[in-house]
Amino acid sequence: MNTEAAEDFVPEIVETNKVRVCCDGGEGPLGHPRVWLTIPAERGYVDCPYCDRRHVLKSAG
Repeated sequence: MNTEAAEDFVPEIVETNKVRVCCDGGEGPLGHPRVWLTIPAERGYVDCPYCDRRHVLKSAG
């Protein structure tokens, strides 16, 4: 494994106002199965287990 590439990896970030989000990879037929994820309040984000897309809860402010 190329550790340098792994250290430089930055996930795609999607901001949302909802605590429960859906992710399908956003690639149409080339995406992944749709999964529903819940953003923990104490963390403020959740990562998709398929594509590593990070869903971030927008701060209320």
